[in-house]
Amino acid sequence: MSELTLTVMRLGFLAVLWLFVIVAVQVIRSDLFGTRVTQRGSRREEGRRQQPAARQQAAPPQQRGQQPAAGGRRRNAPTKLVVSEGTLTGTTVALQGQTITLGRAHDSTIVLDDDYASSRHARIYPDRDGQWIVEDLGSTNGTYLDRSRLTTPTPIPLGAPIRIGKTVIELRK
Repeated sequence: MSELTLTVMRLGFLAVLWLFVIVAVQVIRSDLFGTRVTQRGSRREEGRRQQPAARQQAAPPQQRGQQPAAGGRRRNAPTKLVVSEGTLTGTTVALQGQTITLGRAHDSTIVLDDDYASSRHARIYPDRDGQWIVEDLGSTNGTYLDRSRLTTPTPIPLGAPIRIGKTVIELRK
């Protein structure tokens, strides 16, 4: 084997070794510091604030005697989703008729940094009557509503705890 071939192999091995070290440091850094959920959430909140204005302009005014649509407000209807336990304690999402996805995936509405959460764990959405529904999306560890494991889409009572791993979420006024 020539000296040039041996030198090229040594440099290639050194490059692969440094690549391994860099990847290992990035994995350790992400485990220690997690993902920056607050920055993504703030951008999404800005987008949500702009959507209702467009919806109000396009929607025809309601007449007397008509029931409110799915996005309409009822007297005791919840207005926000609050994380009451877990790493995101205190996080609040305004309920504006949109579907809220929960899980570890980065495109979820609420990104859960929880070892017991699946990437697409559950979703919360309004039905035609304005009632909010929680549905488990085939998660491994399950979604619990008031200590009972969900097997079908279930209406959420106001203030009832929804548990996903170590995270607890509630609908509030």
